[in-house]
Amino acid sequence: MKLWQGRFDSPEAADADAFNESLSFDKKLWRADITASVAHATMLGECGILTKEEADAICDGLKGIYADIERGALAVEGQEDIHSFVEGELVARIGQTGKKLHTARSRNDQVATDMRLYAREATDNAVSALKALIGVLLARAKETVKYIMPGFTHLRKAQPVNCAQYFNAYSEMFLRDLDRFHALRQRMNVMPLGSAALAGTSWPIDREVTRRLLGFDSISRNSLDAVSDRDFVAEYLFCASLTMAHLSRLCEDTILYTSEEFGYWEIPDAYSTGSSIMPQKKNPDIPELVRGKTGRVYGHLVGILTTIKGIPLAYNKDLQEDKEPFFDAQATLESCLSIYTALLARLTFNVNKMYDAAGEGYSTATDVADYLAKRGVPFRDAHAVTGKLVRYCIEQGKTLPSLTLEEFRLASPVFDADVLQTVTARASAEGRNSVGGSSTEAAKAGIASIRKRLRQY
Repeated sequence: MKLWQGRFDSPEAADADAFNESLSFDKKLWRADITASVAHATMLGECGILTKEEADAICDGLKGIYADIERGALAVEGQEDIHSFVEGELVARIGQTGKKLHTARSRNDQVATDMRLYAREATDNAVSALKALIGVLLARAKETVKYIMPGFTHLRKAQPVNCAQYFNAYSEMFLRDLDRFHALRQRMNVMPLGSAALAGTSWPIDREVTRRLLGFDSISRNSLDAVSDRDFVAEYLFCASLTMAHLSRLCEDTILYTSEEFGYWEIPDAYSTGSSIMPQKKNPDIPELVRGKTGRVYGHLVGILTTIKGIPLAYNKDLQEDKEPFFDAQATLESCLSIYTALLARLTFNVNKMYDAAGEGYSTATDVADYLAKRGVPFRDAHAVTGKLVRYCIEQGKTLPSLTLEEFRLASPVFDADVLQTVTARASAEGRNSVGGSSTEAAKAGIASIRKRLRQY
């Protein structure tokens, strides 16, 4: 029998029942549902709404259900939703007393509480996974701090950069993601239980008892809002989407840099796949899949925003549609962070190829312009002189490092012999010692700064 069946003369039609059911996916909330129910029953006992014996019997029964599900002795099936399942199983185990569990509670505030408990744990998981990824990025940065690689704008070689600076850039992105999840965790840690269906309850409950038992920071202050608020779901999906965007960018770099055309990095065989027809192929399927799954998470964000945009106060069944997107986005985010963290730890680097490529494409032209500007030539004029030098190199089939001092002086008499050291890739990177720059010292300072900020979490 449904929890709400008393109002109706006839049972729900089979197709309507199938359409309404949510146990097939909200069974994932069983831990949260039982945990919240134990806290609720404990509070009812402390407030004298239930006798101590009744509260103890309910709590013991719920803990038994929890243990049996966890060890695989009890299948979660046969009911409309997880709440009906837990209550039905409780009544089957302890009898009529089990029917008192729902006193001063509605499925509306019950599911809102369950989702917050579940989302809170998912957010903690995201923070842990991001910390692990940043830890690997820091390790790779420390390992590669002496290496030089090409830096790109518009996917064209721009200037030489320190490899550590490159990895630090992604650490900065993921630190922002981590901070967003951390802040979300604080915002979502508000308890809706006690709001009942929408208007609160006439029972003399003590919501502070339940709050304390469930580890919430505060209780909701408006019952209408509390049962219909899914901002925390949308915000989790936004945080997940932005994290996936950053991860997808890193995967795109990985795909490019491990290609034969670039050849800067190498993905180990254990994290690559081959072709069913082309024996020579070594495919970057893992970063490609992560890149592809990013759109999947984006879709869930758009979905929940669309779901909540037109819902009148307070609870509406539309909100049942918050769970499947959340569960899928959580699983996708956690699996992508985990697999790429493992892959990143095993990447190898073609150091010489990176360095040689860093000096190609007139990538030290800005250093030539800066050289002139530091000797009194207005930068705009220095820029024009250097542009002419680049055009000269193109016409003569030369590079800036291959030019002689005499050739430099044809463009400007300001050039002196030290310009020949200025135009190397290493000198270019090492010359940028500003905070956040490409020099070895700046990159090391970046690593130290990231490590310090990471410890806050």
